[in-house]
Amino acid sequence: MMTFFRLIRIIWVGLKYRLDELVLSSFDHPIAVFMVRVITFGRAPKMPRGMRLRLALESLGPVFVKFGQVLSTRRDLIPPDLADELALLQDHVAPFPSEQASRAIELALGAPPNQLFAHFEFDPVASASIAQVHFATLHDGREVAVKVLRPGMLEVIENDLSLMRVVAGLVQRLMPDGPRLKPYEVVAEFDKHLHDELDLLREASNCSQLRRNFSPGTERGDLLMVPEVVWDFCAINVFTMERMYGFPVSQMKRMQEAGIDIKDLAKKGVEIFFTQVFTDGFFHADMHPGNIYVSNQPETLGRYIALDFGIVGSLSEFDKNYLAQNFLAFFLRDYRRVARLHIESGWVPANTREEELEGAIRAVCEPYFDRPLAEISLGQVLLRLFQTSRRFNVEIQPQLVLLQKTLLNVEGLGRELDPQLDLWDTAKPYLEKWMHDRVGLSALRNKIKTEAGQWAQWLPEFPRLMHESLSRADLTPVVWQELRSLRKERQQSNRLMTVLIVVIALALGVGLYRFW
Repeated sequence: MMTFFRLIRIIWVGLKYRLDELVLSSFDHPIAVFMVRVITFGRAPKMPRGMRLRLALESLGPVFVKFGQVLSTRRDLIPPDLADELALLQDHVAPFPSEQASRAIELALGAPPNQLFAHFEFDPVASASIAQVHFATLHDGREVAVKVLRPGMLEVIENDLSLMRVVAGLVQRLMPDGPRLKPYEVVAEFDKHLHDELDLLREASNCSQLRRNFSPGTERGDLLMVPEVVWDFCAINVFTMERMYGFPVSQMKRMQEAGIDIKDLAKKGVEIFFTQVFTDGFFHADMHPGNIYVSNQPETLGRYIALDFGIVGSLSEFDKNYLAQNFLAFFLRDYRRVARLHIESGWVPANTREEELEGAIRAVCEPYFDRPLAEISLGQVLLRLFQTSRRFNVEIQPQLVLLQKTLLNVEGLGRELDPQLDLWDTAKPYLEKWMHDRVGLSALRNKIKTEAGQWAQWLPEFPRLMHESLSRADLTPVVWQELRSLRKERQQSNRLMTVLIVVIALALGVGLYRFW
């Protein structure tokens, strides 16, 4: 019943802000147009369409606000007036009363803000869809930012997710491609990450992990700055972190006036993305301009600053290897390799003809190479790939939904900073180095070093376990006869087995030596 009322509210909000104008512009069915005119009494909109869309998304809650945030970075897909207005959703959502924020802090941390902090700014400095931020100063003089969760968020998100599940069910049953798109799995993935955003302790731990991956003072730390978590002032609905100073990455003019190299900044953004995804398998998955700043402090001028860690993505070793090989094959224009990877991974049916899939992928991607980013729309490329995937029954991978979203964010940021950036040339050297580190003797040495501790534990037990296993075996006469027939083959392979054991022993010895 709640889902039904939520659907009615969505329709009502759409009509209130006359969003039918946006929908019917591409769907000019006479009956639909007539019904909308009757319901709205033929009144004309009084506000610009971008403002109406932004206000509608704000009134519908966090799920819709996040949709608008992602859309705001895609100026190649939506008109400029819509993109400019949706950009306000990134950090200009209407705040909730400061008294509620103060009360939430007191309940979570056991004392009111004026006792916990030497100074607390009750007027929020930023307000987003899930929470708002207040600046404060600790009693030891450290300047911090205090993030407070919006009240009543769980109920709102549950209602929206229920509606999304209903829509997923319709897609699953009514669309020919429904089962292949895995709508239930995709909604479940968003469900997980939206609920993660409601736990600010989880967000604080994400922040801490990302800061560790880009430790200050290291080469990586020169790429990305991450605030330090103040754990004594954190709870499930309160997150206190080091205050960071910088420009929003969208404020190009201010960065140029400060002497920041914008083109170099664009390249570093791509490097940060690929480092997080393929080296760490742990990446910031909400990289819209409201969450990415650039330092304006003299000692760190021009470094990226990451904020808002509610949504992060993680990839398994299989996913990282598979994606990296796909990216590299794309950059090398090895479409046969891309097709083979899709078949080997099970993303397409095993009986797919490799040469047909290769030709289809080449037809999609080849026209976009050697073009600057300004002339490439990744959204259009993905759309064409999606259309091609229908022909070959490619299955949507829910675990990669966040990565796809983040890739769109990164493209949007790159387009803002340097429209002439060649995404392919920027990413290709990094991926080639990554593949070099993953294969060959150096990769084998690192793998042995990693596994040596585990081998040292179970290797001494191996003879005993083998003896116990043979002792318990029910060796029937048939089995003995089979064993005799294998004796000659075993004798012939003894020499090869001896050499293999020696090689393994040497490798293990090298690993144990490096491990200790």
